[in-house]
Amino acid sequence: MNHTLRIIKVGGAELAEGPVLQTLVERLASLHATQPVALVHGGGPEIAALQRKLGLEPCYVEGLRVTDDACMDVAEMVLSGTVNKRVVAHLVSAGVAAIGLCGVDAGLFRATPLKHGDVDLGRVGAIREVNTHLLELLLSGGLLPVISPISLGDDGRALNVNADHAAMALACATQAAELVFVTDTPGVLQDGRVIPAIDHDLAEHLILDGVITGGMVPKIRSALDALCAGVRRVRITNLDGLEQDGGTCIGMAQQQQGELA
Repeated sequence: MNHTLRIIKVGGAELAEGPVLQTLVERLASLHATQPVALVHGGGPEIAALQRKLGLEPCYVEGLRVTDDACMDVAEMVLSGTVNKRVVAHLVSAGVAAIGLCGVDAGLFRATPLKHGDVDLGRVGAIREVNTHLLELLLSGGLLPVISPISLGDDGRALNVNADHAAMALACATQAAELVFVTDTPGVLQDGRVIPAIDHDLAEHLILDGVITGGMVPKIRSALDALCAGVRRVRITNLDGLEQDGGTCIGMAQQQQGELA
């Protein structure tokens, strides 16, 4: 366990070649200089783009990507290959000792097929076990792990796991000091303003009222689950708020009161 570890999850929008990626690298380099950091990344837009180039149409059920064998090959190529190595290359070029890996490596993430009612999602998984020993070895060597969420199934084949869920599982297993979801918004917004702190009851109220919608809903639920599992702090922010402790802090009611006092 590493109680100073900060786990950062970044989506595909921040990982395309260009100034946004460069800003991310600069923020990560600065954070890594002061405390252990692990990055978990997605890559949905690039997966969808390559699927279409190959004549495969992306398919979703209630926001969950359906992944057959052909789509699994694409997801693995993009997440564990193109995106992962792009981020590692930029970090290393910036002087950060980064190492790229995926959940299959040394059984970092072991997963079982994800069930969603009567719908067959194909090779989509839910993490059941995290090899924290591997992560501790990398962190103790001063490395910054850059992690693709592709995970190892019980049958020895890879499974596609949602990057938010992978980051949450990693944070829970390590009881990380903080889990940060980096998005394209500065935090959870209400009437255009960032809500600085949210507890479980307020989160459910905001979801029912339609203030929290779309992809922000699973992030909030993942944040609450992580807190219940021992993660000390969860935050939702954008790149500007990543290093400056900005965004929305998710916590239990008593915890929030202590932070706001």
